[in-house]
Amino acid sequence: MRIKENIICLIFSLFCFCGFSQQPEIKQILTEKADSLLKIRPVNYNDINQTFRRYQRDSSNLRFLADYFAENKYAAGESYALNHLGVHNRNVSQYQKAIELHKKAIEKAQEGKSVELEILNYNMLGVVYRRLDALRTALDNHYEALSLAENIPNPSMSVKRSLAVSSNSIGNIYLSLKQYELAIEQFSKSLEIETSIDNKLGLAINYHNTGAAKEYLGRMDEALEDYQKSLLYNLQINSKLGEVICKNSIGQIYIKQKNFVEAEKLIQSSLSIAKTLKDAFHLAGVYINLGWVQTELKQYEEAEKNLMEGLAISEEHDFTSSISEAYRLLSALHEVRGRFPQALEYHKKYQAFNEEIANEKNSQYVNDLIIKYDAEKKNTQIKLLAQENEIVKLKYRRNQSVWIVSLIVTSLMAILLYILYRQRMLKKEKRILTLQQKMLSSQMNPHFIFNSLNSIKLYIINNEKENAVYYLNKFSKLIRLILSNSNKQEASLAEELEFLKLYVDIENIRFDNQLNFEISVEADTDINLIKIPPLVLQPFIENAIWHGLSSKEGEKNIHLFIKSDEKDYITISVVDNGIGREKAQQIKASKIVKDESVGVMLSISRLQHFSNNLNHKAALLFNDLFDKQKGPSGTEVIIKLPLT
Repeated sequence: MRIKENIICLIFSLFCFCGFSQQPEIKQILTEKADSLLKIRPVNYNDINQTFRRYQRDSSNLRFLADYFAENKYAAGESYALNHLGVHNRNVSQYQKAIELHKKAIEKAQEGKSVELEILNYNMLGVVYRRLDALRTALDNHYEALSLAENIPNPSMSVKRSLAVSSNSIGNIYLSLKQYELAIEQFSKSLEIETSIDNKLGLAINYHNTGAAKEYLGRMDEALEDYQKSLLYNLQINSKLGEVICKNSIGQIYIKQKNFVEAEKLIQSSLSIAKTLKDAFHLAGVYINLGWVQTELKQYEEAEKNLMEGLAISEEHDFTSSISEAYRLLSALHEVRGRFPQALEYHKKYQAFNEEIANEKNSQYVNDLIIKYDAEKKNTQIKLLAQENEIVKLKYRRNQSVWIVSLIVTSLMAILLYILYRQRMLKKEKRILTLQQKMLSSQMNPHFIFNSLNSIKLYIINNEKENAVYYLNKFSKLIRLILSNSNKQEASLAEELEFLKLYVDIENIRFDNQLNFEISVEADTDINLIKIPPLVLQPFIENAIWHGLSSKEGEKNIHLFIKSDEKDYITISVVDNGIGREKAQQIKASKIVKDESVGVMLSISRLQHFSNNLNHKAALLFNDLFDKQKGPSGTEVIIKLPLT
């Protein structure tokens, strides 16, 4: 026993000695190769890569090269090493470090005037952001790479590969946005380039991504064929990560085809390889798919264990898509096991998480637009001020005499009056724009859109195809009318009534078609010639529905009367048989969250502003209606709009 221990210690000592003794030797080789490269200082990726290709997988070698090239002020070489360090950090899920390295590599590529390395790093930076679900930032980086690459007259092999990577990555972003046909189009472009340069890794990646798009489209046999092609290429180039990804995807297809036994074998095989790698993103996906198939095979204990493991990895690295999928599958697992409270809890987490992701993406997108708009607006103002200032200077220098000075004074007075007039007009236009923006945001109420789509989704789930298509067409027409009218200052009364009918039809889905909406137009009234502010009546209808009728039992009626009973005026009355304003106010006061009638207040402001340009003023009156027993029987809103 003692002899055996001594032998083991001796072998371990020899191994350590050999390992440490090789380090100075490798550094010496790297130094010699780096010195030979420093004599010619190439800026093309392939020229540098031919020298250091075999040392890319070792991060310590890459760090040594980056420091050595920085010390010798060889920016292109430093960019090359930093890029591969960034890829290494991305593959072990160190995403923030990868972002820092690629950004620094871009700076060095620009400093060293290496467009190829700049393109490459923009693409790699986009890939990292895509892993983090930062799709807008990812897309910006890939388009930057694409823009640079397309401006090169005779692209090298490296630039062609970068073009393929850009198309592939843009396709992946379309994939995330569920634009599957557009994604396939981008992957096909990338495949064409990769085939022309015989890049097996690129072919493996693009065939897999094409398979993913076809899987989402339900074309399972085509998807399986593409995944198998990708696996074949990955095996040829001995890519363990590619093998993991493909086997996991093929296993997922088998699950959807109810071939659970084969699916489990393949995913288990994928897991054994994934554990040896440091790629947390794909390891989490394998655990989650394994938990899914084990749920189908009724191996519930193992399924829960693997799903929880996948969820833990995803939460640690903030893989939002994987977290969402894990919540969904855990909810399904607990449901089949009869653990309904746990199933409900995970289902709520799944819904809340998805809503949070959507809100964050929407908020980020809107903030980006606002910042971009503000920046453009400020730049325009600065340019205009600079131009005006230059004009004043030129006039002042050109005029010396008293008569000319008098002319300048007169001109300045005229300019001042014009500026004051323009300021007044600009304020007025700004007020119109503000009201239009507020009107659009009130019409595009996210709760209304979300609830409407949910109602339509319910028809789809219940296989009520005709109702789903009928209301989806109405909903799309409604949104189109909102967007088209948002830029108009006035619309015909006929168009407004058409919009109201569509709006009530959509709201009626949630009221099980209990809303009775009727429009009565006086015989002599031509609603096509009467102009009113667009979408101005909808808040009054919405108010009648949600404050007057939603809490009412029994028949729910809204009647819209249009008549010309006074000269130069049109009278529009909205009458409901709801609970009345007093009762509605009591209900509102009892709520924890108070709903503000922003839409009605906005409509009042718009009516007042609209009538400012006419000879008469708009008027608005609210009447409480009572039955014979003096009980509340609804509300009447009377709107008097001037015609001239």
